[in-house]
Amino acid sequence: MSVAALAHPRMRAWPKVARDSLRLALWSADEIAEATGGVASGDFQCAGVEMDSRDVRPGDLFVALKGEAMDGHRFIDKAFAAGAAAAIVDRPIDWPHVLVEDTTAALHALAAAARTRGEATRIAVTGSVGKTGVKEAIFSALDRASRGQAHRSVRSYNNHVGVPLSVARMSPRARYGVFEMGMNHAGEIAPLADHVRPDVAVITTIAPAHIENLGSLEAIADEKAQIFTGLKPGGAAIIPADSDQFERLKAHAEAAGAEVFSFGRADHARVRLLDAIPAANGGASLVTAQIDDTRLCYSVAEPGEHWIANSLAVMACIYAVGGDLGAAGIALGEMGGLKGRGARHAITAAGGRALLIDESYNANPASMRATLTQLGQTPASRRVAVLGAMGELGEFSTRFHEALLEPIEEGQVDYAVLVGDAMEPLVRKMGTAHANGLGNPPAFAHCAGPAEAIAALEEFGLNAGDAILVKGSNAVGLGRLVDHFVSRS
Repeated sequence: MSVAALAHPRMRAWPKVARDSLRLALWSADEIAEATGGVASGDFQCAGVEMDSRDVRPGDLFVALKGEAMDGHRFIDKAFAAGAAAAIVDRPIDWPHVLVEDTTAALHALAAAARTRGEATRIAVTGSVGKTGVKEAIFSALDRASRGQAHRSVRSYNNHVGVPLSVARMSPRARYGVFEMGMNHAGEIAPLADHVRPDVAVITTIAPAHIENLGSLEAIADEKAQIFTGLKPGGAAIIPADSDQFERLKAHAEAAGAEVFSFGRADHARVRLLDAIPAANGGASLVTAQIDDTRLCYSVAEPGEHWIANSLAVMACIYAVGGDLGAAGIALGEMGGLKGRGARHAITAAGGRALLIDESYNANPASMRATLTQLGQTPASRRVAVLGAMGELGEFSTRFHEALLEPIEEGQVDYAVLVGDAMEPLVRKMGTAHANGLGNPPAFAHCAGPAEAIAALEEFGLNAGDAILVKGSNAVGLGRLVDHFVSRS
């Protein structure tokens, strides 16, 4: 008797959908050739797509991109040594490949094919602060509800290469795709939105990140709002109701024909915060929110006022796509901090363990203030802040670095390690600092780089019960400091 005959009748009657007939391989040679207009060297199948030979895994398609300073064709042998199944190239090679005229154009074409061959609901996320965390939370909610059929951009693959690469990696079986978009200059968001063509576009917040290149918050809002230009007809725009740029963002969204889902504390917010009760230990918050005629109560594992706002953006997005709000609440309650973006570590200190909060990946005035506020709410015997210089502030740099004195004082910081030349204005201001809760002005050290900052912390001496915030722009390299103290623990 066959296995099928032995199966339970309900198992045999399990409903089938068109997605079930799709091949499990991500790309075949014929599909790549058809999408890119290239010529395949033979028959093969690929399980993933990669552009960095160091990250290639067995079965990947390696795209040999050419940039101003680097040519991926130099690393083809390394890619195949790591297990690549094939490559997209602009010259014949001895390995399985698809030959094209331009590998960057081919990656864009592959992304377009991935976008159109499936039925995934696509979500694009941008914003001055919080876009990676919000992207991860939306993915977690949709992945839970769809039982593993959600896709997302990994790490911070959010630029002119990372976005099409992330789209090209999306399986035709995916029900949802969540993509992050970043920018440094005007004119960068719209092409990214065109790669994704989202059903929903999310703007987390508007803050003076990259103000050096754009000149004003209004210009930043206008550029971020270009994400709406890629929206599918009838798409949804998720925007922060509490932002000073709300009306500006709303106008852009409505001009694109989007349905607006605003979130925040404001009375006009469609997803409105009714109450938020932070945990006594500085941990998870209990949030109550109103969405149209639905009231929700859920917990947010990530601490801080900024994550309460982030959670409202997540709920607005899930509501807009008709997703499972209960699954979203569970996902928010279970999320842990990301490396460089809020991960918490218990590290070795004199007499026991200390808490190290890793925010080393990025920093701007808004996120600096938010994380210092959270440090002040974190129970600790002493509070230490290792702050790296903020980048891309241009002529505003002095003013924004000086302004960090206020949140340092409000965060009850006992010792501050200021890293980088751009911190010099704050160093001068620190001498005027008021006394903290212990009756002393915060002590501080000014360091050129991560090595000096490590030495300064070692000399200061970390004790059990201390809380140490590490926050700075990625270029400062404070991730090395985090790795130093975490690895020795």
